[in-house]
Amino acid sequence: MKILVGDDEQLVRSFLGRALKKGGHEVDMASNIGEVIEKLRADRFELIFIDLRMPEGSGTDLISQLGSLPYKLLVVVCSAYITVELEAEFRRSGIFILKKPFKLDELTQTLESCLVSK
Repeated sequence: MKILVGDDEQLVRSFLGRALKKGGHEVDMASNIGEVIEKLRADRFELIFIDLRMPEGSGTDLISQLGSLPYKLLVVVCSAYITVELEAEFRRSGIFILKKPFKLDELTQTLESCLVSK
């Protein structure tokens, strides 16, 4: 699976990148919203991990724009700032949630849920 990780925290990007690559996935990284948008325009991904708070914009604003892509993209919001209201809204929209801080088994479980829904 081709995955884009959009997070401004280097440690999170590194952890996700290593874990996902170890699982046999092709992974690209972005550290801000501008880079995420640039990579989404340049390439086709199957899944994106996106933080809600990043430089150059809001993850929630980006999520609302993802529907205009010419292909289906699975979305995992990976953030420490997920309110109960946001969680309910995301789940209704088919968006997966991975709350920071998370452990490897939580990442694995979220990824498996994404693969099942694909």
